[in-house]
Amino acid sequence: MKRLWPLMAAAVAAALILAGCGGTTRSPSGSADKTFVYAFHLNVVTEWDPAVSYSNESIAMGNLYESLTKYDATTKKVEPSLASSWTKSDDGKTWTFTLRDGVKFHTGRALDSTAVKEAIERTKKLAAGAAYIWDPVTKIDTPDPTTVVFSLEYPAALDLVASSGYGAYIYDTQAAGSGDLAAWFKEAKDAGTGPYTVDTWKAGAETELRLKAYDDYWGGWKDDQYKAVEFRVTPEVTTAWQLLQRGDVSFVDRLTPQIFEQAAKTDGVKTGETSSFQNLLALYNTESGPMADVRVRRAVQMLTDTDAIISALHGAAAPADGLIPPGLIGEGKVGVQADAEAAKKLLAEAGFGSDKPLRLQLTYAQGDKDQSLYVTLLGSALKAAGVELDARPMQWDAQWTRAKSSDPAKRQDIFVMYWYPDYADPYSWFVNLFQSAEKPYFNLAYLHDPEADAAIKKVPEETATSPDQAAQTYLNLQKRIVVDDAAVTPLYLINYQRAYSAQVDGYVDNPAYPNVVFVHDLRIK
Repeated sequence: MKRLWPLMAAAVAAALILAGCGGTTRSPSGSADKTFVYAFHLNVVTEWDPAVSYSNESIAMGNLYESLTKYDATTKKVEPSLASSWTKSDDGKTWTFTLRDGVKFHTGRALDSTAVKEAIERTKKLAAGAAYIWDPVTKIDTPDPTTVVFSLEYPAALDLVASSGYGAYIYDTQAAGSGDLAAWFKEAKDAGTGPYTVDTWKAGAETELRLKAYDDYWGGWKDDQYKAVEFRVTPEVTTAWQLLQRGDVSFVDRLTPQIFEQAAKTDGVKTGETSSFQNLLALYNTESGPMADVRVRRAVQMLTDTDAIISALHGAAAPADGLIPPGLIGEGKVGVQADAEAAKKLLAEAGFGSDKPLRLQLTYAQGDKDQSLYVTLLGSALKAAGVELDARPMQWDAQWTRAKSSDPAKRQDIFVMYWYPDYADPYSWFVNLFQSAEKPYFNLAYLHDPEADAAIKKVPEETATSPDQAAQTYLNLQKRIVVDDAAVTPLYLINYQRAYSAQVDGYVDNPAYPNVVFVHDLRIK
């Protein structure tokens, strides 16, 4: 469930914008009591166990938990976090991490190598969420309290893996004592080392979650830092904008392009825009139904005018020339050009026409106006080609459950969703979305391509031993899956457009951790 992030309404009428931009700003109330207030458009927490978490709660857990390393998307380097340094063997199969001194869990336990080993081994054992990132690890040794040695089955970039925003948190596995740790987490408790700890959580409440400063944080505290963090659920974008202007919230993760433009001209408000690692994908059913015919899939690709979609989003999106966003290894132009006449010929070759009309069913996120815009444009193009599109907006759980149905006849022809990597590497797209699986989980194109599987399996080792070869493999994989298999169309890449109080100093967007604000890094002006 991690790939939700429905976007705000790109097509919100100008009248709504005007309703929200009449006032002048005043000092954020959050700043007065050193509380950073994050206006988020969805419920924040669906899972409290850091080993299992794979959804929206990363925006909170990024402030509760830490990993051994952290990725800086600006410098494109892995930086120290709980590990102060690390080395790897010449063959890339042994990694030795040295832990930072003076770190304590919120439970009071000191961080040591045993705690790290226990946390990662539990995450691997549960095999949920992003636990797959540790697949290369065969053994963890703890020769002394500050040294952790990982033995790998094959070379892998373990420093990058250890920086993952999912599945890499180091937590106190003894937090529940002799009790059930999973049940302990369900009580909205945390066992991290991060700068904040859970204060209150009220599921369904407007202010869903409040964090408070962890006084013994190893990074220390200064007077101009936020001592508390609130997550305020604000589904309506115009409401979030009004709250920001009134000073009731400190940060809004997403506005409409029109309101974002207005925010950039508003006193007391800062804006920031960053290209992301997050793209919107249309996954095609390669296993059953009319799209099992590759000619039909190629026709739909050619009837998808991604340039028109991006133009309609007014700066909130950028072209996705392939599956891999710029800034990650293996990026490259792969895309398919729109060509309505060629598409009609393919449909005729596949046997569809006036005598045998084609009807396709598509599911997408209910309430996501950006996805709705794509669906509208696709529906018009398909209709002009004689194809009827049955587009069904659905809640994520219902959409996903239907897509995973054991009965192929109950699945959709086109599945629309966002994707972003677990760590700053493109492997997540391929191992999750396109590697053959007996039962579909996120492989909702139902692709079974042995040649692609073989390439996916070897690419993590290539990334560690021969980055140039890995880049070529990723480019070949994209051409195989997007062009030859026609299993997917990358629709666009999201541009993160943030708005926040002018009293917030030091905010830097890090697309390796989508929508996470690392509040301890901020200062209050």
